[in-house]
Amino acid sequence: KNSPVEVNAALISEELVPHAARLFLGTCMPSGLNVLPTGEGEVVFNYKLADCKFKRLMKGKNIFFQNELTYRPQPRSKPAAFLYPIECVYKRPEGWIPAFLNPASGISEGRGSLVFHMALLNDELTSVAKTNVVPLGSFMPIWAAVEQKSHQPLLLLIEECVANASPELEPGSHVHPIITNKGCLSDSRKGNSMFLPRYQSSAVTLYLQAFQLGFGEEVYIHCKLVAWDPEVFDEGKKACHYKKESESWELLDDPSRSAICSCCDSTCKSRNKRGVDWETNAFSHNSVLGPLIIMDSSTNSVSVYIIKVPWVFNKKLQGC
Repeated sequence: KNSPVEVNAALISEELVPHAARLFLGTCMPSGLNVLPTGEGEVVFNYKLADCKFKRLMKGKNIFFQNELTYRPQPRSKPAAFLYPIECVYKRPEGWIPAFLNPASGISEGRGSLVFHMALLNDELTSVAKTNVVPLGSFMPIWAAVEQKSHQPLLLLIEECVANASPELEPGSHVHPIITNKGCLSDSRKGNSMFLPRYQSSAVTLYLQAFQLGFGEEVYIHCKLVAWDPEVFDEGKKACHYKKESESWELLDDPSRSAICSCCDSTCKSRNKRGVDWETNAFSHNSVLGPLIIMDSSTNSVSVYIIKVPWVFNKKLQGC
């Protein structure tokens, strides 16, 4: 728990700079990107050694933390394009006892509180967007993640999203559905919105097409984020979007099991895992984003759509 913060910087070629978000230190996304005068990029990872799936080894008076820097242009199920070993060496603290010899510690924590994040990304998917003004009809990458910390691996799902004129939903207020029916991206059926391929299970990116909602001056998105078992999918726990080419719904994480998404045209029902109710506040979080200003360049008029972070990030952008 008291592992020091480790800052690793990786120098990448000019060709890789636009794709810096595809680099991972273990399970963690870059914390930042510095473009150098030469055109090359310096990718920075600023995390605790307890994060990112570091392996800890003890040899003599030293503790070794080992991980891998990978570049994954394809979804995480595909092999990495390249892999580079990372090793950090520290002097063993006086009196330090390995966890497996300490009866007061365990391998994984219980169901403690989780930290969820949500943000609008820039077009390159490398960092948080610097503006909330978006051209009408363009795409907005909305990123959501949960910090796994010492929990077992988690799958981040967006169970529901609606757009509304207020930062607080009130009974009877008019809403525009975006994700409904326990993970069905309804906006992909009537528009071109989609989920982007995952690069880690604990984060997901919604590629939402900006359109005029006509709600007035400000519009906010309200989303329910859920952390779930990455090995278990059912009608109540899924991420589905509509593929116009095949005229069918597709499961983001395993297209071969897209039959789970067939309920998106009717009613999807929940099912508890092994009789245990996971529907607790510890594993879900309601997030609000907005306002976002949508510019209609053809008429030089402005309409307002989505995005606000009503609280400050605990950390820089990350996917662990």
